[in-house]
Amino acid sequence: MGNLRTPNADEATGTFNRSRSVVPFSGLCSRCIDGCRGGCEAWLASFRGREVLYPQDFGYVTAGADKEYPVDYSHLNIQGYARGAKGLEGDIGPDEAIFTNVDTTTEYGWDKKVKMRLPIFTGALGSTDIARRNWEHFAVGAAISGITIVCGENVCGVDPELELDSEGKVKRSPEMDRRVEIYRKFYEGYGELIVQANVEDTRLGVPEYLASKHELETIELKWGQGAKSIGGEIKVKSLERALELKRRGYIVLPDPEDPAVQRAFKEGEIKEFERHSRLGFVSRESFLEEVDRLRSIGFKRITLKTGAYSAVDLALALRLGSEAKLDLVTIDGAGGGTGMSPWPMMNEWGIPTFYLESLTYQFCRKLDKRGFRVPDIAIAGGFSTEDGIFKAIAMGAPYVKAVCMGRALMIPGMVGKNIEKWLKEGNLPKNVAKYGNSLEEIFVTYEELKEKYGSRIKEIPAGAIAMYTFSQKIKVGLQQLMAGSRNFKLSTISRNDLIALTEEAAKVSGIPYVMDAYREEAERILEE
Repeated sequence: MGNLRTPNADEATGTFNRSRSVVPFSGLCSRCIDGCRGGCEAWLASFRGREVLYPQDFGYVTAGADKEYPVDYSHLNIQGYARGAKGLEGDIGPDEAIFTNVDTTTEYGWDKKVKMRLPIFTGALGSTDIARRNWEHFAVGAAISGITIVCGENVCGVDPELELDSEGKVKRSPEMDRRVEIYRKFYEGYGELIVQANVEDTRLGVPEYLASKHELETIELKWGQGAKSIGGEIKVKSLERALELKRRGYIVLPDPEDPAVQRAFKEGEIKEFERHSRLGFVSRESFLEEVDRLRSIGFKRITLKTGAYSAVDLALALRLGSEAKLDLVTIDGAGGGTGMSPWPMMNEWGIPTFYLESLTYQFCRKLDKRGFRVPDIAIAGGFSTEDGIFKAIAMGAPYVKAVCMGRALMIPGMVGKNIEKWLKEGNLPKNVAKYGNSLEEIFVTYEELKEKYGSRIKEIPAGAIAMYTFSQKIKVGLQQLMAGSRNFKLSTISRNDLIALTEEAAKVSGIPYVMDAYREEAERILEE
């Protein structure tokens, strides 16, 4: 097996190798020429330095790791059966066991459950420009699709109009207010809005603001930045903004207060700053105390987002999740991400999702057998299609209730927004125009939504329509896969509905190898 990725050159960082002959380990051209005009990462980093660590153009792209891990979910297949209809009651025959009768709803929560129409929800859409510019599309899209949306960390902290009280706590945050109000405008009782809180958010009193002003029911604690751990970051284009964020307590690099840095920025040598969050530190006592504190200020549900840390930290998250009676623990594996993290960390840091979910199942089983109630689990880290959703739920059954999807649920919001923009400009691409020249003709679900919402359809942004359309594809595809495996409710899906195509996948996951699955039962039939 060769190198599992292409180091030193990637579209994400805008870099490439001049030569076709590349050293596999280093990614350097096998013949590096003095006078080369570029542009591998070593070449570009020689004069742009730290900028090359991040996907380009930062704030305008989403980027996901492209490392090929030795085992992933493509190494599993879904079992098909010729009999049965689990989840349907009564006298069931071919007329009842049709895929449109499959129930794709799910729920999570310790006592106060949240029901979703689909077992998916968004990744954290926080303080990045992508999230801010597209929030209306994402939020309304999630609301009408009946799924949960997660508003990520630092939204108040980077709000240009943020007002703090005399104690340095949030007094007013128009950006956070906007996000809550947009979601609630079309909320229909399925899913919810969850807001994350990291170290800086806690110091700024964001949880108290959310509980008192907006009466939000759920808040999410975060261990590190999802799959990457390093702490959330954004790029800042002005010196004044960089200074403001540093005053609010953030780490800003290079230091905007340094006179040399200020001169370099004014002369055009430095073109941007990075705002970083701090690494969290977790202890049993402090975590349980914080959960109790959040409940005391009014939150009905507490969730946790954790990442691709070691098995030790995964075990701690699950154990504390049980002790604290958390409503959901989202476990984010390496390989996912929305593209706001250093490119090397996205590819080379942490446990990949397939391996991480395998460990999660093993640890949940151990806690279960010891008499602990395991909190509901969601898996994240590179999912985009209904087959991956099925496999994640089956592999983690009965603990995994949903899949958290980052980029896959952001893409429809941006696609719909741009289709509407191109229509207004009269600049519709041919591959879209072949479906029509109006929103009604282009979006296959438009009339369905118009029938439901009437004149309010004009208030639904095109990106939200696209997100709903994408969700309906996920729903139908999932219904078909579930019907084929004879599961008519998500709760009936089990690990028995999967087979491993490689012996290594079987070893990692505990899913039976394809030639061994149901072998004893099959042999008994032949021997009768």
